Amino acid sequence: MLIQLLQYRFIRFLLIGVINTIVGYSLFAFFLYIGFHYTIATLFSTILGVLFNFKSIGIFVFESHDNKLIFRFILMYIFIYILNILGLYILKVLNYTNMYWNGLVLIVPLAIISFMLNKFFVFSGDRE
Repeated sequence: MLIQLLQYRFIRFLLIGVINTIVGYSLFAFFLYIGFHYTIATLFSTILGVLFNFKSIGIFVFESHDNKLIFRFILMYIFIYILNILGLYILKVLNYTNMYWNGLVLIVPLAIISFMLNKFFVFSGDRE
């Protein structure tokens, strides 16, 4: 039963994640397009997506309405931001200079890390 619940929760996370990713990546691409450095584009797209993501993931994935968890969620996003910048930098050093492509490449590993952090750090005290 626990495995089925986790699979269902992960599927919901992926579906909500698709929406969140489209919004976040669109913001990232927009900020790059208007001339922002990739670090600033990533920062702004992350900041603008945090509140929307907190509510969508909290409610639709982990069935949580606890707004006090926003602080843990923000800490998790700071960590994801640092991993994202590090990944973008490493890909740049390896001469993968297309930041649009680099941002797309990092989506999958960062999504997996994000789910695990949400499950075990942010929403760990909720049901189960």
